[in-house]
Parts: sequence; structure tokens; C-alpha cells
Amino acid sequence: MSEKEDPTVFSEQQIEDGRLLFASECEFFFGAQKLDQLPPLAGPEIAFAGRSNVGKSSLINALTGRNRLARASSEPGRTKQLNFFNLGGRLALVDMPGYGFAKAAKSVKEEWQTMMFAYLRGRPTLTRVFLLLDSRIELKQADRDVMEMLDRAAVLFQVVLTKADSMGPNKLKAKMAEVQAVLSRHAAAYPHIATTSSETGLGIDTLRAEIARLIGGTSPEGMQG
Repeated sequence: MSEKEDPTVFSEQQIEDGRLLFASECEFFFGAQKLDQLPPLAGPEIAFAGRSNVGKSSLINALTGRNRLARASSEPGRTKQLNFFNLGGRLALVDMPGYGFAKAAKSVKEEWQTMMFAYLRGRPTLTRVFLLLDSRIELKQADRDVMEMLDRAAVLFQVVLTKADSMGPNKLKAKMAEVQAVLSRHAAAYPHIATTSSETGLGIDTLRAEIARLIGGTSPEGMQG
């Protein structure tokens, strides 16, 4: 990419590339509750992380155009496994367990952090983590802790603000500035913040384009279906 190109602006072709990528078949193919249960390394992976109830399942469903691909638990913090989805044999989408659930025991939280850190640090095919933050809610300590963990794991992460349709332009701009100030202190943070709404489709096409640009023309072999 040329230094003069703006990474936040996508051409019509890039938007189309993203649409075509996510128009591919997408199926759940693996669930891992322990590190020794992870699927074999194949093609590139991107992971979605976020606090419970941040809208992670809704965003994955909106990106793939499938209403029930990823399912939100009715009980926050109940899902404790890494869920892998095969997107057209080109990319694995990894739905990470939600964090920050208040009712969870300390041992459960520590177990989550240990497993997630080990996954992040030891998965060379992991291209980027999309860290979801609810645009309507202030940054929590749990969010800051995960950013620190991503720094330690040396995994590039990009913040995605969810539920942005409920924010007016000025409030959204202020929220982005607030988060940007925090990101400036994290070595592993990608500087551009994505804003989305699974309800209205805001930012879904550009996030698809971002992901398609990440993997380029890769067509990995050996990804399970």
C-alpha cells in the first residue's frame, strides 16, 4: 500500500471483494475448550473478541449474512470455547468467549485469560483480532486488560465500535477520540477504529472490505469443512 493511500477509504472494487468473500459458504467446523483441542493450522484466521453482550454474535451474523451462524448465549459468560467457522475455504472466523462477566468466579476469569493468551501467542495463522467495544458504554477495566494481553501476545488488534447507530454524530466522534487516546498507548493496536451497527448495516461493507484486504488472494489448503 502506498504511503499516500488512506487505509480507511475503500474503492468500489475493494467493497465488492469484501462482499464476495462473505457471500461464500460459512460453516461452523470446530469448537475448542482447551488448547490441545485446537484445529490444525491451515489458512489465515481472524478472531473476534469482546465483553459479554457487546454484540459479537450479531456482528459475525451480519458480516456473513446469516442470522443464526453465531449464537449469543442467554446467560452472559456461558460460552467458554473458541468457535471456528470456515469462510469459503479462504479464512477461518474465530469467535472467542466473551469476557468481563461479573458473576463469574475469579478462577473462571483466570482460566479464560490463560487460555486466550496461550491461543493468541501460539497461533501463527492469526492475522488480526477485532476487539469489539459497545459504543454506548464507557471503556471497562476488562477491556483495558485485554488490550494489555494483546500487547503481550504481540497480536495486532483493531477496535470495532458496535451499536453505533444509537449514537449521534457528535457523541460517536467523541467516543472515537476517547478510544483513540487509549489505543495510542498500545503497541499492538491498529490505529483505525471501525464503527458498525448490526441492526442497520452501518460499516458492515467496509469491515468486510478490510478483512478481504487482509487476506488478499489467499486460498488456503487443508481448512476443514
